[in-house]
Amino acid sequence: MSNMNDSMGLRVGYGRVNGQFFTEYEPESETIWGYFQPKGNACFSLGLLKDIRAHDSALAANGGQIDIGGETRKVSHYVLGSKSPAVFNLGGDLALFVLLIKSRDRDALAHYAKLCIDNLYPRIQNFFCPTLTTISLVQGDALGGGLECALSSDFVFAEETAQLGLPEILFNLFPGMGAFSLLARRIGIREAERMILSGRVMSARELHEMGVVDILAPSGEGEAAVADWISSNKRRKNGLQAVMRARELVHPISREELDAITDTWVDAALRLEDRDLRMMSRIVRAQMRRMESGAATDITAEVLDDERQSEAA
Repeated sequence: MSNMNDSMGLRVGYGRVNGQFFTEYEPESETIWGYFQPKGNACFSLGLLKDIRAHDSALAANGGQIDIGGETRKVSHYVLGSKSPAVFNLGGDLALFVLLIKSRDRDALAHYAKLCIDNLYPRIQNFFCPTLTTISLVQGDALGGGLECALSSDFVFAEETAQLGLPEILFNLFPGMGAFSLLARRIGIREAERMILSGRVMSARELHEMGVVDILAPSGEGEAAVADWISSNKRRKNGLQAVMRARELVHPISREELDAITDTWVDAALRLEDRDLRMMSRIVRAQMRRMESGAATDITAEVLDDERQSEAA
């Protein structure tokens, strides 16, 4: 266990130290700060998904409480972010998808999809604790499954320089791990369809204007913005949480709904053709270049340009 002092108060590190997901607890605000720290590409690899699940399943099982050094601590807020420079998460493990689709391994694809929903659904349900508020902190690119993950929280904070989108249609697929359900809850079915079918990567400001992002923060000030919001809403926390529970009653998202959509996604993935898989592989290579350079680039635009040049040649 390690202590850390910063502008947002004392935090206590707990949980797995060497995994791909680490957590800190801020006692004053009863807040968990959870961070992705993936190995290699900043996507939802099986390893990252399992590390998140190991932490979150314990939180859900304990009724929104955690154990630190043998002492039970209440959790009122759970903030989800990333330590990858300028990246929240780039989405599904496309390299794995290509391998499984080529080998026609439906069971393995279905297992991956199920693990995604195993992680996503408890967060949508506030870990089955009505007094726990979930927050996503997007400080960089959130694409595909990365955006789906961000949308699973009650509130989405994004820094102005962040880029978010659902590019799956570029390789003839769709985001099958909750995007349709979560977007429809926020902006309606028709707008959700338009966004998914466009494949566009948009700025955080544009998505804030659409109602996808709740709170826009200046670049580099996302954590401070979340901390300030938690502090300023302390007196009306109960009312905020009740409104979020009411939203879930008005627009419920069931586990059965999510599982059925992932079945559709698996079937659609197995219908992809060689051209689609080549596009998926191009995106993987662009993601790796993005991670190596550390520069904020539009991966979608880069891949489309590569494809046009390839077809011209």
